[in-house]
Amino acid sequence: MTRPEPAKAFHVSWDQLHRDARALAWKLSARGPFSSVVAVTRGGLVPAAIVARELDLRLVDTFCVASYVGESTRARTRLIKGASAEVAAAGGEGALAIDDLADTGGTARLLREALPRALVATIYAKPLGAPCVDEYVTEVSQDTWIYFPWDLGLSFQAPIAERGR
Repeated sequence: MTRPEPAKAFHVSWDQLHRDARALAWKLSARGPFSSVVAVTRGGLVPAAIVARELDLRLVDTFCVASYVGESTRARTRLIKGASAEVAAAGGEGALAIDDLADTGGTARLLREALPRALVATIYAKPLGAPCVDEYVTEVSQDTWIYFPWDLGLSFQAPIAERGR
């Protein structure tokens, strides 16, 4: 199935993602110290690795969720694997949960139920998701589809003005 072209598209390059993840780390450094990073899979894996490096955190855990069927059909967010027993037993105390995007807030709410004392941060946030996280770098409109670098290949992009023709 092909994804219909959204009203607005935001293409994130590897360089941009790296800069934004480092910007998030700078913001988070003032809110620590943290004892661990919990990467929300799959989108939070790369940002979590960058933040963990920048904040010198060696304990990296995963919180595995699915919120899409295939690549484009939104579904109810479901937990596949929670954080480790140690992190979960502490309610996430000292943990920094990292995801790529807070879209509707479904994943962040699931994280808060499982790890109520963790700090939840994303690189990007949409208006419905922004209130559900503690920190983010960039807000985009709700009708914007973010194309992350792991989803893209190199190809020509028509100018914005030509897309409406």
